[in-house]
Formats: sequence, structure tokens, C-alpha cells
Amino acid sequence: MTRILIADDHDVVRSGVRAILEGHEGWEVVGEARDGKEAIDQALATRPDIVVLDYALPLVNGVEAARQIRGRVPGVEILIFTMHDTDSLVRDVLEAGARGFLLKSDARQFLISAVESLAIHKPFFTGKVSEALLETYLSKGIADPSALSSREKAVVQLIAEGKTNKQIADILSISTKTVETHRATAMGKLNLDTTAALIRYAIRNKLVEC
Repeated sequence: MTRILIADDHDVVRSGVRAILEGHEGWEVVGEARDGKEAIDQALATRPDIVVLDYALPLVNGVEAARQIRGRVPGVEILIFTMHDTDSLVRDVLEAGARGFLLKSDARQFLISAVESLAIHKPFFTGKVSEALLETYLSKGIADPSALSSREKAVVQLIAEGKTNKQIADILSISTKTVETHRATAMGKLNLDTTAALIRYAIRNKLVEC
């Protein structure tokens, strides 16, 4: 029997997730929590195999709750359940020990698959969390946009908008050589190897609107 705890501050979300999970043979929902503190307390009390944990929880957010639960309940798997999928959030989730990440918009399609994977201690990430992002994190680590200077952010934004080096130089009143230097420095700070990866990073971290 796979024992599952659900933590979300919206009653309708918890009810919907519970209905999906309890329809699966061999799964039991052993508790529900409305905030991060209650999620930690419930996890300690019920010792679940898997916790489906909303990121935006009151009192203690999902990432910190995941960190505490993973540290205090041996063998538990955490599925972060959220509306957001920025690089920095995925990084925080992985660092907290969660090995599952599911967008709420994908719940009907992937919730069962996510829990099935975590039940056998395999990680689960939906396709919207790119493989390239995970590989970059696991092999090199992911830098925050705050690692970039304001000028580097400006250059990255303009690259992502499709501007050439000469156009960027004209817009920022700098030389094309300086543009190339800022591009190389930004890619080095972010551990990115290609311009395409830099553009994806800029879009995912709201440095440019897509």
C-alpha cells in the first residue's frame, strides 16, 4: 500500500487530487494539510511514502516544507505541485530533496504517472521542465539571473529578442566587441554553452517576454 499525504491551501484542489489518487488501487491518502506547518506535522504523524506538496503554501512554503519533511521522514518522496516552473524554482525544489515536479495544469494527465514513478523511487518531471534544464542543474548547477550584472541582463534580453551584435551595440551605445564579451561572460556565469540555451534561459526567467 502506497501512503500519500496531500498539502494544498485550496480545499477544491485537495479534493480533486484526493479523488484522482484514491481511484488508484493500492494507494491510500493518509492525510491532508492546508499549510506548510501542518504538512510537516502531518508527515511526522502519518509517515507517508509520498507527499504531494503545493509550492505556494501559507506559513511555510512548499520548498522549505519539503526540506524539513525529507530530513525528518526517512525514505519519503516529495512531489511539488505548482503553477510555476521557473529555473530558480526547479533549482530550489531539487536542492530541497524533492524528486518530483508537476504543474497543476498537467495534473489530470500526469498525476498518476508522477505518483507511480515516485512510489518506486524514480524522479518525475513533466515535459515542460526541459531535460536540458535538469541536465544543466545536475552536472553544473543553475545560476540565478541575479548572477548577471545589469548590462549583462540587458545584452541577454536583446539577444533573446533576436537582435544582432551590431544592433545591440547601437542600442546600448557600446562596441560589438563589448557585446561579445558580455554575451560570453553571461553564458559562463549561467553555465550555458549555446545561444539557444541562453535564449531559453532568458524566456524562462522572465528576462524577456515570449
